[in-house]
Amino acid sequence: MLHPMWCGAMEYSIPCSNVPIGGSACPRFNADCAEAGFSPGWILIGADGANSAVRNAMGVQYLSWSYEQMGVVATLELAEESENTTAWQRWLPTGPIAILPLDARRSSLVWSTWQDNAKQLLKLPEDQFVDALNDALWKQYPRNSGVEAVTSWTSSWLRRAGLPDGAALQLPPSIRGVVPASRAAFPLGFGHSTRYVAPGVALVGDAAHRVHPLAGQGVNLGFGDVKDLTNFLSEAMYSGLDITHPDWLQKYESTRQRHNVPTQLMIEMLHRLYTVDLMPVVLARSVGLQITNALQPLKKMILSHATT
Repeated sequence: MLHPMWCGAMEYSIPCSNVPIGGSACPRFNADCAEAGFSPGWILIGADGANSAVRNAMGVQYLSWSYEQMGVVATLELAEESENTTAWQRWLPTGPIAILPLDARRSSLVWSTWQDNAKQLLKLPEDQFVDALNDALWKQYPRNSGVEAVTSWTSSWLRRAGLPDGAALQLPPSIRGVVPASRAAFPLGFGHSTRYVAPGVALVGDAAHRVHPLAGQGVNLGFGDVKDLTNFLSEAMYSGLDITHPDWLQKYESTRQRHNVPTQLMIEMLHRLYTVDLMPVVLARSVGLQITNALQPLKKMILSHATT
């Protein structure tokens, strides 16, 4: 089947109306693309986001659902200049709020919340939005005495074992303002394409997979896709394979799915775990987090997987 696509770099913007996606033959450019100076041997990279037109044109199955939430994003101005090397995340009753360091004076905000609340936050004047943000970062919520007792006992046990107990208190930065025109919101959802490749086509980033931003892994998964895609492409070219040869495309797909699917499932598990208020669940996740933080080999293994 032929699908209208755009080919080439942004400066060309040449409409390619006869690009076969997922067929048995390798894709070829039409006359318009040839006139623009492109080689007839090419590969189409679908990096066009969660609503990928390239993925839709491939006709592959896409597993997805909505969280009925939105992520409010903004560039924040900190109240005080600091090293600002720590990413902060706090789980509120409405969802997680995270601030990620940009430089000594600024951080990036991702505030996951219910759709109605997100729309209200976008409408607030800047000073009221900053007040709501600082309140979300600093407000103290009632704590369950039973959970507090068990986590305190766990901390003392970890100290006796010579392990870090996580008792050192670090405080998040205060927010002074918001960079003008930086506030926006996007819908949150889960998504995964059963196939990342077709003849002459490869998906990367949100076009192939979509996760909740609670773990900050969406961009890491995308970077990993690009890294492996370029590595396999380089190997294919050095070995004399055609750029559209299925061998290296299949290697890319299998390598990335073996990494991405477990990561997505782990993030989904965390999301479901932190949306439950039952005391046994709260107790299990609190103690589990303490122990994970104390066991350095386990912690390093998780960090290593998250950054590849």
